[in-house]
Formats: sequence, structure tokens, C-alpha cells
Amino acid sequence: MQTSTQMNFSGGPGALPAPVLRQTRDAIEALPETGLSVLGMSHRSAWFRAVLDEAEHNLRELLDIPRHYHVLFMQGGSSLQFSMLPMNFLRGTKQRAEYIVSGYWSAKAPVEARHEGHASVIWDGYDERYTRLPQADELRLSEDAAYLHYVSNETVEGLEFAEAPGLPGVPLVCDMSSNLLAGPIDVERYALIYAHAQKNLGPSGVTVVILRDDFARRARGSLPTMLDYRTHIDTRSLYNTPPVFAIYVLMLVTRWLRGEIGGVAAMAEINRAKARAVYGALDAYPGFYRVHAERSCRSTMNIAFRLPDTVTETLFLEAAQRDGLHGLEGHRSIGGLRASLYNAVTLDAAATLTQWLTDFARRYG
Repeated sequence: MQTSTQMNFSGGPGALPAPVLRQTRDAIEALPETGLSVLGMSHRSAWFRAVLDEAEHNLRELLDIPRHYHVLFMQGGSSLQFSMLPMNFLRGTKQRAEYIVSGYWSAKAPVEARHEGHASVIWDGYDERYTRLPQADELRLSEDAAYLHYVSNETVEGLEFAEAPGLPGVPLVCDMSSNLLAGPIDVERYALIYAHAQKNLGPSGVTVVILRDDFARRARGSLPTMLDYRTHIDTRSLYNTPPVFAIYVLMLVTRWLRGEIGGVAAMAEINRAKARAVYGALDAYPGFYRVHAERSCRSTMNIAFRLPDTVTETLFLEAAQRDGLHGLEGHRSIGGLRASLYNAVTLDAAATLTQWLTDFARRYG
């Protein structure tokens, strides 16, 4: 089934909306506001201050972020947040931080936390190959924890929390890198949310941090300047040279979500429709396709699956790429296959993939 266009189903870098790509292409040559390339614009210019302000405004509108939360644009991805979080809120305390390990990605977080203090893994799905998420009664939560950390959507294994875990009064911290802006969230449930780009936000280089003010004020007194959240609050994300290009594209993405999609609730409906279609094609051939995640934990963003053998998986990937369907290889940690349906993946693209999966199963199953 040859497609007329090339489609990106990669887990990252993910697809960008077509209107945003066109605007970005033009901005690389010359911004309409300045006549200069976006790649040469100063981060100290009034133009870039306006970009930062609009990006923050759009995020606040899309996610209904209250005023007592700071919105920061940082660098270093989630990998840096794994370290910054315990540096700021665990170092030098007698409390312990609690971590839910539900996949390859979340397993990295407590490793970094242990450099700063007592980090306890209260649930780990490793023995079940990260095929499911914990039930509430499986979590042994402490009322005096420094914070509880989890990853809302496991990109590698295709698992997504339907409800936020935790106890009232314990600061909840979440890595939402692969599903922030995919649907509405209750921001006030969280003390800190972070998400790196190259999924739903824009290109790599920028990390969004949404941080409640009272939690920010708990940060330790003596920290490296660059690794102190208060530095970035006080300088409004301009302590050092920020990733101007990535933040500009993020602003365009949020404009697209507000103006063309109609907000994150409308985006969630589209995402659910895409996921239903693709899972439906896989479930129609249970002896051929095997979805990694248990049904109750399936992600709308990332669909990890296997075929009967690696030979057929290789054939699948070669045929898909030849037909214009790219990025369907699974993560190196588990192998297999994966279709990522981030916001910019259209309903038409999901329908094309659905038909292609059906045709491939009929031919080789």
C-alpha cells in the first residue's frame, strides 16, 4: 500500500503539525516580524521576550494553569530533571522521596535521586516486563514523603496512567514528556510537572517545567545557580542563552492547538479516535500482532507491539518504510515495533496505518 506522502510514527523526534512546519521553514529564512532568520535572533530582543510570553500564555490557557504556578522553559530534557528535582527538594533532608518505576524511562529517575538522598522505589513492574501499571492498593505510600514521582506515559512500553497516584499533602511530581498537551489535566493535583520536547511540544532542546510556587520555595538553600529552580523563576527563563529556535516552534505548536484544533479537550478526542483505530487493527489479528501493554493500561500516544518472530518484524519495517511509513521500530530496550500517535499525527495518517496493518496481516499472517 504505497502512500503519496511520508508519515512519521516515531517515538521521538515525533511529527510536527504541517502548518507549523511551513511556518518554521519560512522563519528559518526570514521572520515576518523582523526580516531576519529565527536562527539569528537574539535571546535578549523584544521579539524573543514576546515569544516567551506568548508561549507561556498559550500553555496557561490550554492547560488552565493557575497563577500560583510558574511556567519555565529550560534545557537538558527529563534527564536533567531527574537530577534537579532531588537536588532542590531531597538534598539535606531526612525525608525520603518515593518513585513508581513503570518502565524503561521511569527506572532512570530514582538512580539520579539516590545521589542526593533516600529514594525509595515503592512499585516496580520489571518482573512483569513492564506490561501493566500498579493498582492503587499496590502502592505503599508514605504521608511524610518529600515527594512522589511517576511518569504518566511510558513511551517505550506504551503504558499510560488513567488516574494520578498519590496521597493528599504529599507533593506529586510527574514526567509528562510524551503526553503533555494530549488532553486536559488537573494541574492543581501536582507540585511539579515537566516535559521535554520532541513529542507533542516541538523539537528537542526545550523542556517545559510547571512548578507550584509554595513547592518552589521549599528548595534547598545552597545549590549551583543553574540547577536551582528559583534562578529560572527569578530570571523568567532567561538566566542563560535559551534554545530560541525550539521555544519559537513550541509557541507555534501551542498556537496551532488553540487556533486550529480548538484546545486540548478537542485534541484528546482526536487522539482517542486514532488510538482506537490502530489498536482495533492489531486486536483483529491476535495470533499475528501482540500488543505489549495490558488492555487497561494502553497508551493513546505510543503503541508497542510484536509480531510472531524477528524475521517478520524486519520484513514489516522494510515494507513500511518503502511505503512511506517511518519510525515504526520499537525501542532498543525491548525491540519489536511501535507506532507513536502524537498530536501532530493526523486522523488520516492513523487511518492509513490502520489499513496498512490490516493488509500486512492478511498477506503474511
